[in-house]
Amino acid sequence: MSAPNPSDPTNAHRLNQKTIIVTGGAGYVGSTLVRRLLQAQCRVVCIDTLKFGGSGLLDVCDHPNFILENIDITNFKQVDQVIARTPNCYGLVHLAAIVGDPACKLEPQLAITTNLDSSIHLLERALQAHIERFVFASTCSNYGQMLDAGGFVDETSPLVPISLYAKSKVDVETFILSKIQKTIEFAPTCLRFSTVYGISPRMRFDLTVNEFIKELALGRELVVFGEQFWRPYCYVGDFSNAIVSVLTQQKEKVAYNVFNVGDSNENYTKKMLVTELLRLIPNGKIKYVKRENDSRNYRVKFDKIKNELGFRISKTVPEGMKDVLKSIKLGVIDNPDEQGYYNTPI
Repeated sequence: MSAPNPSDPTNAHRLNQKTIIVTGGAGYVGSTLVRRLLQAQCRVVCIDTLKFGGSGLLDVCDHPNFILENIDITNFKQVDQVIARTPNCYGLVHLAAIVGDPACKLEPQLAITTNLDSSIHLLERALQAHIERFVFASTCSNYGQMLDAGGFVDETSPLVPISLYAKSKVDVETFILSKIQKTIEFAPTCLRFSTVYGISPRMRFDLTVNEFIKELALGRELVVFGEQFWRPYCYVGDFSNAIVSVLTQQKEKVAYNVFNVGDSNENYTKKMLVTELLRLIPNGKIKYVKRENDSRNYRVKFDKIKNELGFRISKTVPEGMKDVLKSIKLGVIDNPDEQGYYNTPI
């Protein structure tokens, strides 16, 4: 086993030579995680339909420790076959989903089948196959509307899912935390992710921070709805760090547990995001459209993951904004309006 790296608080070296299944490994979060795991000398089995293309895996598809299974997680028979031919699998990271409110509204039945039914099936198969770790990608959208407009929510706060997307995530969390038979051999963990942003091999521009940057970088007027409402934000690479941290922690710390993923200082209103962005693009044109009510308005505390797992973010929103802006200005991303950068039709 490789020697510990003191600069890596996630202890990724502990995953050396372990086999990890990643669903949605070609996606915005998954494509960053796959690389992180390969760097840690893992054997990675990626399950993905490549619905949004496979370019996010282009430079790893010939890696000797990487296997791509081009299947849909709603095809239970094929999923079972992949798990059966992946012996001695240490962990399953479940990222695949119909992601976000707009995409779920477009195909509600597919969203339920993918986000709820398939997640439960994967969980049960992982348990039957004696896979030790199961990481479920959930969302801070589960909190919905804060009861105390001036306060914060944490892992003990009531869940008030408003959208179909959040409701499906809450239902899976409930199944994991209270409906399956708990064993000492199995360690499932729910991670409630903040709103994500930043550079990824499978880039997206239908995410708030990335979209704001794109509009101003292309010289357009940015129209902002409901500038006063709160969300937590987290850099996409730090999602991978959180997942690796969970996979390497002592089992009793993470088993049947839930953690918000982010940093308490990284809660922003949309107006605060604009303020940060105007430091980079001072001549940016902004139009605010007043919206009195927003079903989702929450500031989140992240003390639990910080104190119990030692998790720290590596980038703040202002730092991540610079990266995205640079990628557009330098032409690394030559046309951020392309459909491939969006999960719903534009």
